Amino acid sequence: MTRNYREAYHLHASSGILFNHESPRRGFEFVTRKITSGVARILAGKAKTLKLGNLDAKRDWGHAREYVQAMWLMMQQPEPDDFVIATGETHSVREFVEAAFEIAQLDYREFVTSDPDLFRPAEVNILLGDSGKANRQLGWKHKTNFLELVSEMVESDCQRLGVSLGTPGKVSSSALA
Repeated sequence: MTRNYREAYHLHASSGILFNHESPRRGFEFVTRKITSGVARILAGKAKTLKLGNLDAKRDWGHAREYVQAMWLMMQQPEPDDFVIATGETHSVREFVEAAFEIAQLDYREFVTSDPDLFRPAEVNILLGDSGKANRQLGWKHKTNFLELVSEMVESDCQRLGVSLGTPGKVSSSALA
């Protein structure tokens, strides 16, 4: 639709197809925030378990602040265009859970259950974006890696509930094994 209006009315209108962009400000109804707030609630003694849907779904998760930068760069271009904004990496919900619980020094298997009632009716198993055009034309590339993103979100939710993590941000690569 953006392209149609751009061409029909000669508007300087760009569109961005933004893959999952996450931050500590993400709504609690989204799985990433459900996970990170669940970890904080468990650490705070406010919850004992965390129910999730499909742990094997894979998503292309990036940091929202970097996606906003990409939007700003789109609008600075002399000619409008359409861009995909993504990291080009996928991680499963299970990997997100493993990393989040490892940050809290907990074994997710003791707290997390997969509930078939929480599966999406039209589940897409893998979402993966190619931001090559944004990289070439805008000079944009994501900078925050997956573990840094998860860590920032867990730490923020723990701070919100007054929970201490000990050594913030310390995550080993075994979280993805």
